[in-house]
Amino acid sequence: MVPENILRLSEVNLTRNGNSLLAGINFEVLSGENWVILGPNGSGKTSLLRIASMFEHPSSGTVTLLEHTLGLSDIRKIRHLVGFTGHGISQLLRLDLIAEDVVMTAKYGALEPWWHTYSEQDKLKAHSHMEVLGVYHLAKQRFGTLSTGEKQRVLLARSLMSDPKLLLLDEPASGLDLPGREELMKSLSSLVSDYKSPPVVMVTHHVEEIPEGFSHILFLKEGLAMESGPIAEKLNSENLSKCFGIDLEVREFKGRWSAQSVAG
Repeated sequence: MVPENILRLSEVNLTRNGNSLLAGINFEVLSGENWVILGPNGSGKTSLLRIASMFEHPSSGTVTLLEHTLGLSDIRKIRHLVGFTGHGISQLLRLDLIAEDVVMTAKYGALEPWWHTYSEQDKLKAHSHMEVLGVYHLAKQRFGTLSTGEKQRVLLARSLMSDPKLLLLDEPASGLDLPGREELMKSLSSLVSDYKSPPVVMVTHHVEEIPEGFSHILFLKEGLAMESGPIAEKLNSENLSKCFGIDLEVREFKGRWSAQSVAG
């Protein structure tokens, strides 16, 4: 089967207040691929994700999602095709909502279950996504009582509720303690190993936060794409050192990655 083109950014530039945030970005996601965007703070990772989600327009260049081009298509009709999870969403949700309601609200792109009707099928669908991400047992618990890691996994389940064709994750492991991070890594590995799941693009600045099963990587530095391609080929000491400006040694063990500085 020929891979489907899910997302394509061609010569994308983003300038804000006279500052270049992204320059000449070419980035393509095909069906069956799961990407990590890796780079230091301030490298343009979140800006790239916002453009990919069609919440922000580039200053120039072309953005195409499933053959719909930003600026030439009615974005309102296709934005639901992108699932997005970032830190701001949890702060907008009412903390006394139970977890399954948090997940189901995404059916209507809402933050509240008020004024919306949910069927038993909707509930079963929410439970199915929660089970994949290891939080089904929390379905009846109030969102505000969950740990940070549990909230993140509930929000991941929420992002799948609208059957997106592309899933974008903005530093999903940020702020998690070690057990929370590892639970999230297991959940993300389960997600990307499911053939029914959409391609995932995840932003991080830690190689330790790359789950097993991600296939490709894009290195960003100061708004420029340094290297991109299969993670097994591109995630190495040379590329990581160039990206972060420090001599680093990369190690891989059972599909997970780590890095440490090289004593000089």
